[in-house]
Amino acid sequence: MMRVLIADDEKPARDKLARWLAEQADVELVAQCVTGTEAAAQIESFRPEVALLDIQMPGMSGLEVAAQLEADTAPLIVFVTAFDEHAISAFELNAIDYLLKPYDKDRLLRSLTRVRERIRDRAPQQAAVSVARSQSGASERLLVPQGEILRLIDTSSIESLEADDNYVHVYSGSNHYLLRRTLQDLLAQLGEQRFVRIHKSAAVNLTFIQSFTPLFKGDYDVKLASGRELRMSRRFKDALFARLGR
Repeated sequence: MMRVLIADDEKPARDKLARWLAEQADVELVAQCVTGTEAAAQIESFRPEVALLDIQMPGMSGLEVAAQLEADTAPLIVFVTAFDEHAISAFELNAIDYLLKPYDKDRLLRSLTRVRERIRDRAPQQAAVSVARSQSGASERLLVPQGEILRLIDTSSIESLEADDNYVHVYSGSNHYLLRRTLQDLLAQLGEQRFVRIHKSAAVNLTFIQSFTPLFKGDYDVKLASGRELRMSRRFKDALFARLGR
């Protein structure tokens, strides 16, 4: 069975997609979502093979949702949109599936056929995430787990990112969040304008750096505004000092 998630804030559109998908013997509809935040949470919970994401949704757009996903584990994404020439061109260039509103049943079935082929051929899934990030730019907001829910925080408030196997500890003010992400993929989403890597397993927000203390063999301790200190490897020293004009 191909597990599918629908995210669209318009109930008639959700109902239509759900009705047509129910006619497919190999499709299981696992969730219907109204907002982008809900879609991201349900993707994390259900891990569907396919997500139909409306681009225009309250709170977070479908592009923002896709940009938040781990590229290597994201579902195959079919974007649903009213005409957006810039986005459509990017989708077509990268062979990403999309449904252009108003769509009909035949158009959905053609899209499902391509999705089935990509699943069968084990085609890479990163394209939709990469295009979403290029369309929306560096994320100004990050979805983080807080208890049983996901909430959006401003990336400008994040002091440091610290890897722990396939998880990342996110420190923001007095808050600490744990994401099931890799540091490399998270930095690719957040962009390099604000964050800089200081160690293979750590990155910091430039605006929170307070001071440096030299250690042996070219390493440094980096003191942050909160008072926390992180080790900077000499491998990353020159790049960081160049960013700071030192």
